[in-house]
Amino acid sequence: MNRRGVLAAVSVLIALIAPVLTFAGDDAVETGRLLAILLDAGRGAVAANQPLINDASKGDKGFTPEVFTQQLAEKFKARTSVDLGNLKGGGVPELAQKLLPELVAAAKQTVADNQETINKPGVKYKGFTPAHFGTQTAAGFSAKTGIYMKQTTTDGLLRNPLNKADDFEAGMMKELGDPGYPRQGDKIMSETVGGAVRVMLPLFYGKGCLGCHGEPKGEMDVSGYKKEGAKEGDLGGAISVKLPAK
Repeated sequence: MNRRGVLAAVSVLIALIAPVLTFAGDDAVETGRLLAILLDAGRGAVAANQPLINDASKGDKGFTPEVFTQQLAEKFKARTSVDLGNLKGGGVPELAQKLLPELVAAAKQTVADNQETINKPGVKYKGFTPAHFGTQTAAGFSAKTGIYMKQTTTDGLLRNPLNKADDFEAGMMKELGDPGYPRQGDKIMSETVGGAVRVMLPLFYGKGCLGCHGEPKGEMDVSGYKKEGAKEGDLGGAISVKLPAK
């Protein structure tokens, strides 16, 4: 085969495999996006029940793992249109079909492990918040699956050393924190780095976050940390997921 023939054959081969490689990369990004939103949906379920969890006058709150899981599924479907009970019928990537149930199981286990804390009477602040839920669930999921997942934030906002950002995450959060970055719609950032797909979902402060993270800056919050002086819409951190590119 002459040189021209070899080049033509190589071009055909590239044309054949390129769509496969692109598809695999797209599937990894979508899987990372869905995982990040699912973890944040769990954070949202805990946040919605925070007044109940912190009610010192009640013992059994009724916020069982089963109740939580139902709320998680509803919040996740509202944000993604994906039914956790019918993943195969929703055009969900194969990898996500495998990993989403694992994350649901880890999230449910976190709520189960904290039942004694949640139902403790006579105590208002119990140390079980969306942040605590997210850290524990991500750690459990990663330990079970080997998939990298964590909540992270900038050094200036860091409270839990386990959530410290790596260099990639720190660089991405500079972009996510830009005032022009969309605050609505679960707009992720993704990049392929060293054979891995990195996906980050920004977490912006909502009104419910400001009791601990808002103003006045420097005042001690209920958990014993100094408030950061944040305002609604400021970047509070991100959920970071790393998956194989192929």
